Amino acid sequence: MERKGLSGSALKIIAIVTMLIDHIAATVIIRILKFGGYNDGLYQLYRVMRNIGRIAFPIFCFLLVEGFMHTRDREKYALRLGCFAAVSEIPFDLAFNGKVLEVGYQNVFFTLLLGLLTMMAYDAVMNQSRWSVWKRTALSTIAILAGMFAAEFLSTDYGALGVLCIMVFYLFRRSRIQQVVFGCLAFVWWEWAAVFAFVPIFYYNGKRGFGMKYFFYAFYPVHLLILYLIVYKMGYGSVPAI
Repeated sequence: MERKGLSGSALKIIAIVTMLIDHIAATVIIRILKFGGYNDGLYQLYRVMRNIGRIAFPIFCFLLVEGFMHTRDREKYALRLGCFAAVSEIPFDLAFNGKVLEVGYQNVFFTLLLGLLTMMAYDAVMNQSRWSVWKRTALSTIAILAGMFAAEFLSTDYGALGVLCIMVFYLFRRSRIQQVVFGCLAFVWWEWAAVFAFVPIFYYNGKRGFGMKYFFYAFYPVHLLILYLIVYKMGYGSVPAI
C-alpha cells in the first residue's frame, strides 16, 4: 500500500514558493520602503512575507539530508552544490547588495555545501570501527563544530546555525518525530516562523515525486537575477536591500 503524504518534489515546490515570497520582500519591497517612502501597510506586508519565507530553509535542510542519504555519489553531490554556489553568488550579490561581488555575505548554497561536507566528515569518523566510542564521539563533535565555524567565518546565509540545523536532521534521521521535535527546538528560538515548515516535513512520504532534480539549482540564481533586474528598472539597483 502506497504511503500517503507529500513527496520530495512537493516539498521542493513549497520551499521554492515560500523562498520566492521571502526574496521579493527582501529585495523589492524593502527598497521601496527605504528609498521610496515608508508606508505602514507595505511594511506589514513585508513582515508577513518574510515570516512566510522562514518556511523554506528547514525544508531545504531536510531535503539535503534526504539527498545525502540516497545519493550514489556524495562527492559528485558536493561538487554540484559547489558549482551552483559559485554560479549563484553574483545574482545573490546583485539582488541583495547592488554589487557584482560582495564578499561579506554568501548565498545559501554555501551553507548547504558546508552542511553536506560536515555530514561527510561526521560519517567518515563514525565509520572508523576500530576507534573507541569516546574517540569517535569527540572527533565527530569537532567535525560538526568545524562545519559551523566555517559557515560563520565565511558569513554564509544562516551561518553556523544553518549547519547545526542540517546536522540535527541528520543525527535524528532514523525518526521523523525526533527530526520534527528537535528541528523545531533548533529553529524556534531564532526563527519562530520556521516551525511551520515542520508540518509538511512531518508528512513527507519518502517518495521522490516527479523529476525536478535541477529545477531548484537553476531557479535560485535565475530568480535572484530577475529580482535584481526589477529593482534596477525601478532605479534601486545600485543600492543594497538591507
